[in-house]
Amino acid sequence: MPLLLQLTLIIVVAFLSHGHESIAQYVPSYTSAVVPVNKHNDAVIPLYSAAITATYINTQTLKANFLIDIDAPFNWHDCILQWNIYPDGCPANTPCTYPVSCEEYVCTDVRTTHTYENPTCPPVTNDSTLPGWGYCTCPVTVVDPVMGSCGQALLDYDEFIMKTSNGRNVFTSTYSVYPNAACAPSWSFESFPTNVSGVMALSTSPHALPAYLFQPIKRSIALCLPSTVSAPGVLFFGTGPYYLLPQSDLDVTSLLSYTPLIKHPDSFGYFIGVNAIVIKKRSIDVLGNASTKLSTIDPYTTLRTDIYKWVIRRFSMVTKRIPPSKSIAPFGLCFSTFSNVSLKVPDIDFSLQDGKKWSISTANSIKQVTNDVSCLAFVDGGATTELPIVIGTFQFEDNFLVFDLENSSFGFSSSLLRKHTSCANFNFTLISSH
Repeated sequence: MPLLLQLTLIIVVAFLSHGHESIAQYVPSYTSAVVPVNKHNDAVIPLYSAAITATYINTQTLKANFLIDIDAPFNWHDCILQWNIYPDGCPANTPCTYPVSCEEYVCTDVRTTHTYENPTCPPVTNDSTLPGWGYCTCPVTVVDPVMGSCGQALLDYDEFIMKTSNGRNVFTSTYSVYPNAACAPSWSFESFPTNVSGVMALSTSPHALPAYLFQPIKRSIALCLPSTVSAPGVLFFGTGPYYLLPQSDLDVTSLLSYTPLIKHPDSFGYFIGVNAIVIKKRSIDVLGNASTKLSTIDPYTTLRTDIYKWVIRRFSMVTKRIPPSKSIAPFGLCFSTFSNVSLKVPDIDFSLQDGKKWSISTANSIKQVTNDVSCLAFVDGGATTELPIVIGTFQFEDNFLVFDLENSSFGFSSSLLRKHTSCANFNFTLISSH
């Protein structure tokens, strides 16, 4: 082989090797996507939303607030479908998206397998088309998570945009996901908090938002609900690290315990196994089905009547020095308190199937209802309820929670207040990524 050709081949091989090595060594500066979480007290129950950017088809963007629902099968929001949209073709302040045809597989899949389960909802039909398109659209059933009422929306191809993060800072660079969502009319959101115009599905459904995450972000979500309306909490898509001020050198993942997620038939939600509720060393066993549901819609933990009665009895005994008060619905045990005086009560521990313990401290067990009355924030779910326990959002606040779909596990921190931080302490100041 001529010397010149040999040298040329050596240079080419060296160049290619260096290129492959550079690609292999490339590590993105972000590990997650991040959005702020807001608490709302202006609906019939306290609710929480995530602020996310939805795109117009004509490349403009609009930020909207989506109700967080870890049980919903797919995302849906206030938008309209348009076909062949040209610049300025989309109405002002209205997200416009491309339609899914009723003839496409995804339409059948969402309707028949990954939809809302509600026998009272009427069936959907394929009787609508878009002007200038000529194909049938794909109506799907949606259920208002606040009121439980049925509605219809049109399945679409959507795009949601989030900021990236390394768990400590928020970068100016963005991360986009392209879910099949659905467009619902504006009146569908009348029961929602003010300025909340969508539902963000964070369930295990293949059409919920976590299913559309792609490398380098993994299928895991970390949720930290704020206890106040004055400052946002945080929602991460992807694995840690996660840092909260003022302890910017402490990765919150070091505070987490993990327990397996349990699959439940006919539900895309999240369930864990609770064997007992322990109050000051006295155990109240959960007989029969130990599957406990986690909910971002139910405001307080709901207990089956037989469990609830024992919890009330035991908690009354360990707090007998606190003056009782007439109960205020929906609570069954209340105490007389004075303004600016907070109660200190024993922890309520969920004893989990794998031996772990999730401690519910005073901040997550006692609700200040009026200036003079505080109540145990657990409610009676009835004697015939399917599930013995549903853990609600009051018990989530200022707890760091991880739903790891990759490993089918649930991570929990117990109250961050004991670590001198809270869900409102993530630094949302933007910086440039490298």
